[in-house]
Amino acid sequence: MAKPTLTFVCQSCGAAFSKWSGRCDGCGEWNTIAEEKPLSEGPAKQALGGRGRAVTLTDLAANEAPPPRTAAGLDELDRVLGGGLVPASAVLVGGDPGIGKSTLLLQAAAAFARSGLKVIYVSGEEASAQVRLRAQRLGLADAPVQLAAETNLRDILTTLDNERPDLAIVDSIQTMWADNVGSAPGSVSQVRAAAHELTSFAKKRGSAVIMVGHVTKDGQIAGPRVVEHMVDTVLYFEGERGHQFRILRSVKNRFGPADEIGVFEMTGGGLAQVTNPSALFLSERGQPAPGSVVFSGIEGTRPVLVELQALVAPSPHSQPRRSVVGWDGSRLAMILAVLESRCGIPFAGLDVYLNVAGGMKISEPAADLAVAAALLSAREDSALPPETVVFGEISLSGALRPVGQAENRLKEAQKLGFSTAIMPKGGKAAKGAGMKLSQMSDLTSFVGDVFGAG
Repeated sequence: MAKPTLTFVCQSCGAAFSKWSGRCDGCGEWNTIAEEKPLSEGPAKQALGGRGRAVTLTDLAANEAPPPRTAAGLDELDRVLGGGLVPASAVLVGGDPGIGKSTLLLQAAAAFARSGLKVIYVSGEEASAQVRLRAQRLGLADAPVQLAAETNLRDILTTLDNERPDLAIVDSIQTMWADNVGSAPGSVSQVRAAAHELTSFAKKRGSAVIMVGHVTKDGQIAGPRVVEHMVDTVLYFEGERGHQFRILRSVKNRFGPADEIGVFEMTGGGLAQVTNPSALFLSERGQPAPGSVVFSGIEGTRPVLVELQALVAPSPHSQPRRSVVGWDGSRLAMILAVLESRCGIPFAGLDVYLNVAGGMKISEPAADLAVAAALLSAREDSALPPETVVFGEISLSGALRPVGQAENRLKEAQKLGFSTAIMPKGGKAAKGAGMKLSQMSDLTSFVGDVFGAG
């Protein structure tokens, strides 16, 4: 019989190697590679060689009712979940330490329990007394939620199998320990085994399971990527500790739209829902100042207005700084290159700082024109006209490309009192009800018309 092959796996990123080494080639971390036991070569392998049962096949035209949903009553959470909680679904929630994941899930557990579901909250990081204290502080002590403080996965699954809850919340997946896996809690093997067992329980018993996952320094959920493939929904809880805003973002959802967001505000009494995030993000905006531009963006299915702030100053260093918060740094470098190459506006010898106000993170290319406007406004020390929103994509040739859902962007801007929109020419939305539209075809005309340069 052939000798089983040893496998060494990085406990940080999940990369596999044939031999041990001190540094992982995948993530660059040191002393994170550990040996994992190989798969059985005995009965399991022999069983795969036998004849299995035939699988029932169906066609694509089969009519099936949409999955039933239970709304929590927290509209922002229900929106991100796609309309409510689906039975037999597995949800993974990730976020930075101290961002409010446990607070959010305790409020969600109380809301679902009050709506009639049987809810069990299992904490592997805190004692039951600590969870009760948080519930009292949030005014949730009367909610019919059952608590447990346990890390042994076998005991947790036995309890869930006996109680048959409608919803089980496990905080967190990195603290779970499976006694049939020979590695420490939090390792790749343990996280993978715990996620597989909890997801299998959800599918077999019809109970929804919400798992909390820690994130790495890069903002990704710690552990192997296969965990995100196992579950039905992956949510990220984002925000800056210096701001009170928190954003729950869906990056994967088999039962609803992906990239949907829910906005919350951290208060002394817990997380409060924000029904109009645009008004909240712009609430602290004063008189128009150089470098300040309002961008009308789309997050999921909802339009959101945020303020982009830029600062351009002479650099005392030979290599000017480029600092970005809330946007893609490489895309900023592209915008600066297009401004210099196509419009003749240099930024050499100038430090450039760009910030998205309120702790919001923007990823869509429709923010290109707003970023360019903020940079030019800061460089020329000239504020844009008040009550103006900007959006549009910039190509490498300097042309402005239309973006999707322009009508929704304009309606949201008009709702908040904006009267002028600067946008690319063309696209489906050639009209804005009650708004003055300044439609540009390229970046050179934008620079000349708005800033009188170019």
